[in-house]
Amino acid sequence: MKTKCVPDVWKNKKPDLSEKRKSFLKTGALLLAGSLFLGVANISGQAYALAPSAQAPQAYTPTPADVAMVSDLEQRTFQWFWDSADPATGLIPDRYPSDQKQDSVASVGFGLTAYGIGVKRHYITRQQAVERTLTTLRYMWKLPQNESADKASGYHGFFYHFLDNRTGLRLNPDIELSSIDTALLMQGVLFCRNFYTQDTAQEKEIRQLSDQLFNRVDWKWMERPDHRLSMGWSPEHGFLPNYWEGYSEGMMLYILALGTPEHGLQPVSWQAWLATNDKRWGEEYGQTFLNFAPLFGHQYSHAWIDFRGIQDNWISSKGIDYFENSRRAVYAQRNYAVSNPGKWQGYDANTWGLTASDGPGDVTKTENGQTRHFLSYSARGVGRDYTQDDGTIAPTAAGGSVAFAPEIAIPALRTMKSKYGNHIYGKYGFADSFNPSFHDEKQDYWADNTYLGIDQGPILLMVENWRSGFVWDTMRQSAVIRRGLLQAGFHGGWLQQVAQQPSSVVRRKG
Repeated sequence: MKTKCVPDVWKNKKPDLSEKRKSFLKTGALLLAGSLFLGVANISGQAYALAPSAQAPQAYTPTPADVAMVSDLEQRTFQWFWDSADPATGLIPDRYPSDQKQDSVASVGFGLTAYGIGVKRHYITRQQAVERTLTTLRYMWKLPQNESADKASGYHGFFYHFLDNRTGLRLNPDIELSSIDTALLMQGVLFCRNFYTQDTAQEKEIRQLSDQLFNRVDWKWMERPDHRLSMGWSPEHGFLPNYWEGYSEGMMLYILALGTPEHGLQPVSWQAWLATNDKRWGEEYGQTFLNFAPLFGHQYSHAWIDFRGIQDNWISSKGIDYFENSRRAVYAQRNYAVSNPGKWQGYDANTWGLTASDGPGDVTKTENGQTRHFLSYSARGVGRDYTQDDGTIAPTAAGGSVAFAPEIAIPALRTMKSKYGNHIYGKYGFADSFNPSFHDEKQDYWADNTYLGIDQGPILLMVENWRSGFVWDTMRQSAVIRRGLLQAGFHGGWLQQVAQQPSSVVRRKG
């Protein structure tokens, strides 16, 4: 069972890797894009001086070969979502094709967004997307919500992390009602609300169901007395003792909760979330930024929300925006691979990327005269919070960073495909991960044989955002997102146009 949530990060120690804890404590047009994405300052339309130890954005224009490669990757990654979803329910597995027993509500959130991308790129027709989206939303809306341990799919509008693919109910007693996985689902729901705008009966129903699903989430119920959001709840144990605190993918959680007028949070919650940021701001591998070790934490919120040129007071005090912060995190990871303090095989300027991903397995063995301990699924990363590395590289780390730093992310994807593509690139794009330092009698390196929805999603969404800004543009139209950002104190950039709009524009039920 897989999760991106690594709560022990905030305790400044490596995450517990036990399977139970990981489960329970759980994101031709390229030529034009190359001319648009010339650097963060130009993208955002906001001038600021780069903080110390920062590498300035580089102009980047993709070659025709890069255009073809990224276009192929995007289509293959989309196809994973289209093929893996159950056509009768719309549910999407955590991983596919290796294990289709557990469905992931986070995968569903990415999938709902993927269908809109499919329409834009003409992979599917709009009508196909409408029908698949309606199937999904209808099913999710009808799933039972109650406090029972085995007869519910969620409670208070939140959903369990994993659902049984046969029944849609909670997979097993180890699975928590997940605040972050519900947020990932709701990002997809809000995308539907703002993409399907035609005046047809089906698209009206999509909008109505989207409103109903989102407005049912009782964020106040998940809020703890100190205004932080809990990571989850279970009938057996109540609220988890871990909270969303400090820079991470939890950013989206607070923005969604601040953006709803029903069961919503107050701005004090954003301040509670920011409380530990100063401890994690600093220099790491030549970059000064707000650290979070695995790259998924720098990708998930940005996959839907356009943080270019908008700032809250905290990030404004550092002279950057959160988009620039993520770009620096990507460069720090690349610099770490070049430095390669662990002497892992294959690491270089174009072969890098640590995030939560599969691994060869929990095993210790001797490689090239060195005793190495390898990991199974784990939150790998490098930062001031912790460093965890066993030589496993996840293509989603670079693929989900294309919009931040295409000048280093695309060459990395090209190199990994060229050197390892026979084993890691197939029908659905890049397999989840590979490890050039792990050898056995069958092949020269370990390569995963499956794909994870929460790793496929960032590749697809961020490649499209780099190509056209499509997901960002769609989500800019969301009254929930705009209100949430304003409630959190964001200002400047594209938010200037909507700063005076009343919160009543957020749609309610019906």
